[in-house]
Amino acid sequence: MLRRRKRSEIKESQNSGTQSDSEEKKEKKTNSVVGKSNESSDDLNLKNKKKERRKSWSCVDSCCWFVGCVCSIWWLLLFLFNAMPASFPQYVTEAITGPLPDPPGVKLAKEGLKVKHPVVFVPGIVTGGLELWEGYQCAEGLFRKRLWGGTFGELYKRPLCWAEHMSLDNETGLDPPGIRIRPVSGLVAADYFAPGYFVWAVLIANLARIGYEEKNMYMAAYDWRLSFQNTEVRDQTLSTIKSNIELMVATSGGKKVVVIPHSMGVLYFLHFMKWVEAPAPMGGGGGSDWCSKHIKAVMNIGGPFLGVPKAVSGLFSAEARDIAVARTMAPVVLDMDVFGKQTLQHVMRMTRTWDSTMSMIPKGGDAIWGGLDWSPEGGYECSPKKTKNNNNQTGGQNRLGDLVNTSQALYGRIISFGKDVAELHSSKIERVDFRGAIKGKNLANATCHDVWTEYHDMGIGGVKAVADYKVYTVGSLLDLLHFIAPKMMKRGGAHFSYGIADDLDDKKYEHYRYWSNPLETKLPNAPEMEIFSMYGVGVPTERAYVYKFSPSPECYIPFQIDTSAEGGNEGYCLKGGVFSVDGDETVPVISAGFMCAKGWRGKTRFNPSGIRTYIREYNHAPPATLLEGRGTQSGAHVDIMGNFALIEDILRVAAGATGDDLGGDQVHSDIFKWSERINLRL
Repeated sequence: MLRRRKRSEIKESQNSGTQSDSEEKKEKKTNSVVGKSNESSDDLNLKNKKKERRKSWSCVDSCCWFVGCVCSIWWLLLFLFNAMPASFPQYVTEAITGPLPDPPGVKLAKEGLKVKHPVVFVPGIVTGGLELWEGYQCAEGLFRKRLWGGTFGELYKRPLCWAEHMSLDNETGLDPPGIRIRPVSGLVAADYFAPGYFVWAVLIANLARIGYEEKNMYMAAYDWRLSFQNTEVRDQTLSTIKSNIELMVATSGGKKVVVIPHSMGVLYFLHFMKWVEAPAPMGGGGGSDWCSKHIKAVMNIGGPFLGVPKAVSGLFSAEARDIAVARTMAPVVLDMDVFGKQTLQHVMRMTRTWDSTMSMIPKGGDAIWGGLDWSPEGGYECSPKKTKNNNNQTGGQNRLGDLVNTSQALYGRIISFGKDVAELHSSKIERVDFRGAIKGKNLANATCHDVWTEYHDMGIGGVKAVADYKVYTVGSLLDLLHFIAPKMMKRGGAHFSYGIADDLDDKKYEHYRYWSNPLETKLPNAPEMEIFSMYGVGVPTERAYVYKFSPSPECYIPFQIDTSAEGGNEGYCLKGGVFSVDGDETVPVISAGFMCAKGWRGKTRFNPSGIRTYIREYNHAPPATLLEGRGTQSGAHVDIMGNFALIEDILRVAAGATGDDLGGDQVHSDIFKWSERINLRL
């Protein structure tokens, strides 16, 4: 600025000198001519000054003005936001959309509902906060600061250090030497995932409306990266949950608890119910009647009982539909030098140390998920119909799904290499078995080993063998994962199982590796307990993938979702390389609903005491305007936690209602029809 100012002063002095010389010459002319020339010289000087100003303006000045304008507008909006009355957003919303309904807590408080049963929340994967208790020098100053949840500030400041601390030991599945990360405790552990992005906060606020407070609400926080049994080995989390539930029952006059797990928390609590009754040292030693004495109802939200296909794509290529689309729109972004080399490779290396992700690998094999030429959802079409309002839904098996079922997508082929393979009849597919393939020369050099996970051991020969097998069902999926990630699956195999039990009385099923698989374990002997399966429907949900083989000599993941693979007609459920089916965007209907629709319905070998089960589906209705935020009728996997109809159901049960009082089943999908297509001995 100083240099520009000096330049302008020098130029002005030069202009003034020139002007004086011209005036001396013009004095020799007549007065009338002098007047006219003075007038023209003033105009000329103004034009010269404007030209000089234009020449001195640079791109830096433009950028500074732009940044200044953005910052000024931002600070003005921030000031107005903090200065406006708290009721102003609601006033504007009501002026546009009309009067808003009362929140469930307010509505039920007017009806006279009050606190009765203590409530236990069990958060899912990634939604619980994690804080640092011990770390390396690069994490100096972060003691008891959140590394997961909150603002994620450290991810942007020191990404390599953050990824190193968030990873677990690849051999033990526990803390690496010198690092201790522990779950945040209390309701704040998972009320908000990030500022403004609620998880449990809306439900907690509505419970408070009918009289609940922290003494009768408990967040069963745990380190969601660990295998379920390792949360007890390292942190004694299962013992803590047991003692807290016993205390809540004792201090509430013997009233049993209502447990509300979400997402992976559903599998975690399923594991807990077996652990708490199993004898020590493997179990909690509570006895075979512990659940019967302490639990009134388990209200599972978005439960991946039988796993999710999304876990397959995450472990296979660190992708899902959203990431694949982002890669197509901006090919270089996910391979930028954010983490020192490639972002996705570091993400894969970190997440493959999280044993909990293996709990969500699809269970039940081809009998549940379908084979090469069939699937329970066969005939499903993705043609949208008009969305029904949740408030007008009726109970029963009415199957009012948002999507009509006439398509012929082969969902049983969970991974296909090429769209043609995904559509061909199985007899026409030429496959080369990868199981006996010799892993060839390394794909990556030594500089890649810190990000390459286990693919660098496979070489071109091993990677090509995976692609030559062409198509994978859930039945061949475990062999694939053992081939591409032997270290990960060795750890996972010690803690999780994915089959269907032939004889549930076999002594081997007393081991904890079977406890989170509902097809290999029995429900507790608690006939008075109720189990709800509550989930959203009407949202396209990932079910199967079309992949492409993309070998590279550099440190890249050799498999990618083929985003160029598209469906041939409007109703065909293939878009961007992903086959979609009905669900809540993360969990397909068949995984969330099958056990309560058929596997546990009535007295079965999986439910010997005949615990009553209910399906409560919530038809997805997106927010009508931006002012509604994430919506009060959403059926999406996390946003459903703010669904007024779901919250009302939970509050009624917590206040003493039963499943029959709620109206029994509330069904909008084809879950009962699809369940009947699954041939499972009950």
